[in-house]
Amino acid sequence: MFNPQRLILGRKRRKMTARSLAGAIGVSPITISRLENGANEPESDTVDALAAALDFPRAFFFAEDVDELPAGAASFRSLSSMSAKERDAALSAGAIAYLFHDWVAERFNLPGGDIPDVRDEATPEGAARIVRAQWGLGEQPISNMVRLLESKGVRVFSLCEDTKNVDAFSCWRGDRPFVFLNTFKSTERSRFDAAHELGHLVMHRHGAPQDSRQAESEADKFASAFLMPADDVVSRIRYVPGLDSLVSFKRRWGVSVAALNYRLHKLGIVSEWQNRSLNVELSSRGYRRQEPEGLSPETSALWPQIFTALWQDRITRQDIAEQLRIPQSELDMILHHLSVLPSKGSGASEGLRSV
Repeated sequence: MFNPQRLILGRKRRKMTARSLAGAIGVSPITISRLENGANEPESDTVDALAAALDFPRAFFFAEDVDELPAGAASFRSLSSMSAKERDAALSAGAIAYLFHDWVAERFNLPGGDIPDVRDEATPEGAARIVRAQWGLGEQPISNMVRLLESKGVRVFSLCEDTKNVDAFSCWRGDRPFVFLNTFKSTERSRFDAAHELGHLVMHRHGAPQDSRQAESEADKFASAFLMPADDVVSRIRYVPGLDSLVSFKRRWGVSVAALNYRLHKLGIVSEWQNRSLNVELSSRGYRRQEPEGLSPETSALWPQIFTALWQDRITRQDIAEQLRIPQSELDMILHHLSVLPSKGSGASEGLRSV
């Protein structure tokens, strides 16, 4: 049977309204509405037209319901500037990631979860210290945020949305946390986004008002403290002679110049006047658009190991996409940048075994 839910998912993924989809296939908007409500069963040629307009395989519309992401279940960093179309397209990408994740989980034993619940902690700084302590990180810099999250059971996927309004988002699916990162951004900003979403997962777990300004501010403060522990920063930076020194200092913690300047200001190392001067200078140098001495993109340890194991059985991405009844391009987008083969000994998914 034709699945109306799949039609809605495909339309939202393509940022189309019912009216624009109707125009694309030459039918009335009421026809699309009746199809999405399950009131009508489409003719075969109508299904072909829908598949062509939405760029999804015909079989996609005849599969089981998809586990969707409710808008209230996800934390979006730019919710105030995000259109409904952008939000729905990102959430639809998340639903496709769920499909892929479930397909993999049926075949492999994936890393279990170890996500602290620090909702009762009074401050984001304190929450960051607790998470670092529970994970045995001490005060050391974090070399790879993606692999750290993966090793603790977070499923990390890419967002390849052609809009600056979608930074990242996270959500809980039962007891499994998911994080979606805009991997077109600089690595420094993407690392901060990953730490920001971790802040949401540990401080605003399940149903908190994650679109509030307070929650976003708390997640930013958590990310700053988590990536740049106060004791480590204070022990290494006593004063800042100028912006060039910040560019040199930032390498240790893998953060942007702007994020380090903010952290130093909050720790009292950079004065209010110096903070303003540095912000003006980094803007004039274009460092907000292009990070100086940028890091290489972070990659996953989990997904490359999955694909390596599948390849041994001659299972390709195209094979997976066909089994999921989705375009391979959708699979490629949720794994963009993340699925480069890891270096030997990365270790984030050691012990991975097929079921």
